[in-house]
Amino acid sequence: MSDTGETCLLGLDFGSDSVRAVVVRAADGEEIASSVADYPRWAEGRFCAPARQQFRQHPADYMEAMVSAVRGALDECGATAPRIAGIGVDTTGSSPLPVAADGTALALKDGFTTDPDAMCILWKDHTSVAEAEAINELCARGEHENYIKYVGGIYSSEWYWAKILRVGRVNPTVFRAAANWVELCDYIPALLTGVDDASKIVRGRCAAGHKALWHPDWGGLPDRDWLTALDPCLGNLAMPLFSETRTSDQEAGKLSPEWAGRFGIEAGIPVAVGAFDCHMGAIGAGIEPYTLVRVMGTSTCDILIAPPEEVGDTLVHGICGQVPGSVMPDYIGFEAGQSSFGDAFAWFERILQWGRSDAGRKGSLLPALEAEAAELPPGALGERALDWLNGRRTPDANQKVRAMMAGMHLGSTAPSLYRALVEATAFGTRAIVERFEDEGIPVKSIAGIGGIARKSNLISQVCADVMNREIDVIESDQACARGAAICAAAASGLHADIGAAKAAMLSPVEKTFKPSAEAHKAYEAIYADYKRLGAFANDF
Repeated sequence: MSDTGETCLLGLDFGSDSVRAVVVRAADGEEIASSVADYPRWAEGRFCAPARQQFRQHPADYMEAMVSAVRGALDECGATAPRIAGIGVDTTGSSPLPVAADGTALALKDGFTTDPDAMCILWKDHTSVAEAEAINELCARGEHENYIKYVGGIYSSEWYWAKILRVGRVNPTVFRAAANWVELCDYIPALLTGVDDASKIVRGRCAAGHKALWHPDWGGLPDRDWLTALDPCLGNLAMPLFSETRTSDQEAGKLSPEWAGRFGIEAGIPVAVGAFDCHMGAIGAGIEPYTLVRVMGTSTCDILIAPPEEVGDTLVHGICGQVPGSVMPDYIGFEAGQSSFGDAFAWFERILQWGRSDAGRKGSLLPALEAEAAELPPGALGERALDWLNGRRTPDANQKVRAMMAGMHLGSTAPSLYRALVEATAFGTRAIVERFEDEGIPVKSIAGIGGIARKSNLISQVCADVMNREIDVIESDQACARGAAICAAAASGLHADIGAAKAAMLSPVEKTFKPSAEAHKAYEAIYADYKRLGAFANDF
């Protein structure tokens, strides 16, 4: 193994609103510097139509923000900037985008620069609900291989094939111009390494297995017969779109001279295979078998790994997939999550601030709401809520269901309603844990990462009380970028393998929330209310 002294890795974390660049020391994982840059077009609300649940991002946003973030992080290092020995990338997902034959994002080509269907279709875009239903109906007929059995038995409108099919149905011009479709987490490494042939873009195991229905059992992606049965337009795709995948501890390619110049670092350094932010975050948090790592952001993703020999033939229904090597190379990676988490609280704040011209200047209401809500007992003043403001991801994906509030009265207050939302997100978490355990995959410990986990004691404590389990909160605000850097350390050979890199560079636990027996007892009855309200919403 090479001397890792002050040698560092660059972790790039593409979130829903911005990209974070973090310089991480290879020897011990210390975060030397970081910088965040917003996506300029996205910040203006361009190419989105929230009322239709359309959320698109222009690839130019990623390029411009990435340069700004990387240069900002390197500037923060000062005159004695360390040597960057490798780059790791994580992004939101499933967020696919069409590319031209030369690997360029279609939205960067003349004629497509303002067409939302030529852009990245963000994970939270739910315009393809009908297409997801078509996939589920086809699989239910039993006429083909059951391609959805490893993704919980239910395909989601948030995922790869549903989004591609939607564009094929509503925008044939874009569909015909696309030589291939690439997840954002695969596109960024291809961009950085100068790939000029769409067929040569390296595909990561994470996105391919959890969203594109890739699996070793059928030798790659669904076959042309299945795709044509789904919709004849899919028969026009250049099949297979890809067949091989790599785990994220491997190299996708070398940093091109062009992007090295833009960043101001050395060309030719390894760029690791990309993955989703939640998978990298779990690595940055030091995930171990049967630990559920909760990435708590605009939505949540819950990640668990288990040895293949212990999983055996177990299939967990209604989750976001179980894929060999999707998180750590030698384990089955499981994914679940909630479609809105931080987004639920942001929505409530927007409702309260409607019409306030001084809202931005006054700052966020959430800290004050949390302080008051924390003084209320479990169940607040009798209000109950569902957390499905962006549909339900897990258990049992359904983007057509909606959130609800019940039990409101003239004595209800903003803090009591806020607490009901907090409790709803905790009940959603409990439902996920129960689904894993009911179907044979134990959850032995739970860890939370991200800004919400660190900043909101109320949310973490309510989760602990609802589930009657301890919740560890990881110290780093940048666990996803740290995980990407850990993968880069393995891909570049600075550590012997990803296990060694994780052990050396993981973020420690900052604090542990212990459950209250009294609160848990109260929540047992309130959780029953949550399930009854959920059953009603399913039929609403």
